[in-house]
Amino acid sequence: MAKKYKMYLGGKWVDRSNRIEVRSPYDNKLVGVCAAASKNDYTKAITEAQKAFAQTKELPSYAREKICHQIADSIEKNIEKFTTTMVNELGKAYKDSRGEVLRSISVFRVAAEEAKRIGGEIVDLDWQPGAETRMGLVRRFPMGVIAGISPFNFPLNLVAHKIGPAIASGNTIVLKPATSTPLVALMLAEIIDKTDLPKGAVSILPGSAEEATPLLKDDRVKLVTFTGSSEVGWWIKNNSGSKQVVLELGGNAGVAVADDADLDFATTRLLYGGFASAGQSCISVQRIYVHENVYDKFLKMFKSKVKKLKVGDPMKKDTDIGAMVTNKAVEETIRTIKDAVKQGAKIVTGGKKNGSVLEPTVLTNVKTSMDVCSKEAFAPLVVIDKYKSFKKVVDEINNSEYGLQAGIFTNRMDDVFYAFKNIQTGGVVVNDIPTFRADHQPYGGVKKSGLGREGIRYSIEDMTEIKILSMNFKTK
Repeated sequence: MAKKYKMYLGGKWVDRSNRIEVRSPYDNKLVGVCAAASKNDYTKAITEAQKAFAQTKELPSYAREKICHQIADSIEKNIEKFTTTMVNELGKAYKDSRGEVLRSISVFRVAAEEAKRIGGEIVDLDWQPGAETRMGLVRRFPMGVIAGISPFNFPLNLVAHKIGPAIASGNTIVLKPATSTPLVALMLAEIIDKTDLPKGAVSILPGSAEEATPLLKDDRVKLVTFTGSSEVGWWIKNNSGSKQVVLELGGNAGVAVADDADLDFATTRLLYGGFASAGQSCISVQRIYVHENVYDKFLKMFKSKVKKLKVGDPMKKDTDIGAMVTNKAVEETIRTIKDAVKQGAKIVTGGKKNGSVLEPTVLTNVKTSMDVCSKEAFAPLVVIDKYKSFKKVVDEINNSEYGLQAGIFTNRMDDVFYAFKNIQTGGVVVNDIPTFRADHQPYGGVKKSGLGREGIRYSIEDMTEIKILSMNFKTK
């Protein structure tokens, strides 16, 4: 029988008659049922978070550090449980799910360290005659209630990226996980409930977008942090009033492979970048541009490696690609592939589905105007094209409405710094895939890919306000 979950509201477990059924995308098996939050539930959670803030803002850094380590320790003791639950509710391959759980542990470890590093500065204010005895003490203070909205594709790690910095900085948070993958977030709530964190500081409420509108409309919420699609993200910004908003949105990451690149290494990494998590990542490799001198060799090597990927049951430990989140998502991707073929694209491998599992698909002979190039695929789908000039390929990478991360495989430092200066993304990864993300780095995009930066330290900066204490040491 599928496990039943209550929502975690204000430090208490609360049930509701309205329920969310969570089914495996792979076999449609019912894997869990959880209470669905209403507008009143979100409003009450904000009230409880506001009350708890009176305590969290007074927590010393060592206490916030301890709480983050408590969470990390408990996840570490339950790696297998988190992994299998994620496989069941998301259809993500076991190896990728386990990797996400391990990363989530790291996120809370980093948050623990950053809790002790929220510093300030001394500012000399003697900038004009008569101000010789003045100086300023600058510090960061927690804002209050944070609203976090997380996506389906990384249902634990991206929840950790909201909750970890909030706890580390002394804030409180009301989090709405994706309704298709809320179970691991509620498992995390079970862990948080047993820590030293004041009750009410964290609420985790699965619910529909319509019911969650208090997170945007309630003036007691000081910041909204959202990860998800560009369309929804910019809608949230336009409907959040005067609140601060941090958006980590979509992408269609481009990669350039130069003729001096190690092709064996590049193809292996691009295999992971394009097809891990069934391509359902905002920084999945989607567009690969290969120098014409090595294009044929690259394509042959890449195709050979793609064909060796194991596709199917996500619970098998050797499966490389599991299910996509819904059959609808698969069908939309198939339509996009067929549309590209009608316009002249060629399928090198893949292009077929089995239920909600899509074969890893590689297309060539593509045009920039095709949706497979210009839109976010969010699927195990990559396109490969050739280039002559490095400056031209930078232009091609920039020929996108997105700008999250890009990658280049080359050892020519002049090209590296040209790319760093001219590629219009939030990050450029050299000799690796744009899918690479260290959890403490600044991470975010430009154009339609987002606003602000994540990464624990940078999220803490967004979740805190700078205040100056201006002092005059001469009183007579």
